[in-house]
Order: sequence, then structure tokens, then C-alpha cells
Amino acid sequence: MSIISIKNLNKTYSSGFEALKDVNLEIRAGEIFALLGPNGAGKTTLISIICGIVTPSSGEVLAGGHNILSEYRAARSKIGLVPQELTTDAFESVWSTVNFSRGLFGKPKDHTYVEKVLRQLSLWDKKDTKLRALSGGMKRRVMIAKALSHEPEILFLDEPSAGVDVELRRDMWDMVRELRESGVTIILTTHYIEEAEEMADRVGVINGGEIVIVEDKTELMQKLGKKELRLQLQNAMTEIPDDLSEYNLKLDADGTELVYSFDTKQEHTGIAELLRKLYKKDIDFKDLNSSKSSLEEIFVELVKEQ
Repeated sequence: MSIISIKNLNKTYSSGFEALKDVNLEIRAGEIFALLGPNGAGKTTLISIICGIVTPSSGEVLAGGHNILSEYRAARSKIGLVPQELTTDAFESVWSTVNFSRGLFGKPKDHTYVEKVLRQLSLWDKKDTKLRALSGGMKRRVMIAKALSHEPEILFLDEPSAGVDVELRRDMWDMVRELRESGVTIILTTHYIEEAEEMADRVGVINGGEIVIVEDKTELMQKLGKKELRLQLQNAMTEIPDDLSEYNLKLDADGTELVYSFDTKQEHTGIAELLRKLYKKDIDFKDLNSSKSSLEEIFVELVKEQ
């Protein structure tokens, strides 16, 4: 079941810049969906439209079954947003900031729930601290607590790891998984490919305002992944023999490694034939290993192709 449904969504700014072009996307309830794309690809515009911050030029968006334009309040109450920029009232305490945010959505006071959120984000011992006295990482945690204050079903994390230390990033990943287990749908935009690789169930790639591909993460990596076979040679080579040119080989590590790239989609990888030819040519190797391309390499390829 889709918790967010986007149909034929377009956004053209008054300058004439087309930020989104005919975007269609379904996000399933309870999944972690990673939206990848280079700077200016349309990630933040797309999130801003769903969250009611930017008005679309045309198209339809439903959040939790509610139209984001005609049923704005109902749609917005389903959504928590952690924006890229840290915007908080510097002179308020953590406790009052999060409680105030809950009140903005018309939710009754629930100190037990707010305490749970603050404990989950390691903020409980800072509850009486003024926001201006917090580090950048702690402020980021407060932004997440604010976004969760009204118990949303959908949580947007816009570049959550920007300027965040490694420890907080790990904590955040753990928290995101816990939230997903409690039934919250998480959409994250990220530059950190390892974040998507680590956490996402599905990955969408946006480039130039268009959705290039939406795939199950493991399927995407299988489908588009290239594999490399690396042969560690007994004796270094200065060049690859002409009669091996069909294999698109390259020499690495000062001629001591022969690298063969092959497509995992192909029925025949050509490895057996290659090894037979090497044997016939008395090219001996000590070791061989294969590695698969990362999501980052796949992403770069996709954007290049487009």
C-alpha cells in the first residue's frame, strides 16, 4: 500500500527553471526509501512540495491518503520533516522546543511521549539546555525530535548526515531502523551513498528534475552492478597481448594485476574462456578475486547515461 502517491508532478519557478518534470512515484507504507541525486537534481523541491512548503505547478500528491493542497492540514499532520538547515529558536530549551512543536500540530500534551523521544535521541540529559549552547550534532538531534513530536506516520530526512559526526550518523541509522520497526515510513535524501546502501529498502534516483529509476536496492545492485575479476600475476606484464583485446582487460598495480570487468546481467561472463587463454599463453597467476560495484558506481553510471 502506498503512503505517498505522486502523479504527473511538475514544478516550474517564475524564472522559468523547471525543477521537476512529470514525476510519478509511489512510496510504500513502512519502508525506508532513499532519494539520491546530485546537487540541483530536484530532491529538496520534491520534499518541499510533499510537505506543503512549495506549491506545485501541476500534478497531484497524496500523503496518508490526503491531498496535500485540498486537505493540507490532514496531510501535513501525517508528516515529520527534518530539513537540511538547522533552524531553531536559540533561546528556548530542548524540552520547550519539542513540546511547542507538538502543540503546533494540535496534539494534546504528552510528556511521557516527548520524554521517550528525547531519550531515544540521547537528549534527555540536555532537556533543560538552551539550544544555542548545543553542538551542531545535538542541534540536529533536536530537529529530529521536533519532527517526531506530533507522532507522524511519515518522516522526511533531508540530507540528515550533512555536517554530522560519524557517531551521530550511526546513532541516527539505528534510530531510523527503530522508527521503521514501529511503523513509520522514512524518506531520506542523501549524498552519502553508504547511507542508502546501509539502510534503504528501495532507492530512487532523481536527475535534472526527473526520476531516472526506482528499484529495490538489492535488485538495483544486481541489475546494474558490474563485477571485476582481479588476477594477481606471478610475473609483471608491461602490456596486454593483442589476442586478448576482446576481453577489455586492464593492467593495475604496476603490471602485477590483470583486471577483467564483466556484466552480471550476461548469461556468459567469459571468465572460463579467459582463464583457458591465459593458461595457453603461460600467463600464470597467484590469486584471483572478484568484487562487485558499489551503489555509488551504479549511481554515477546512471547519471552519466542520462
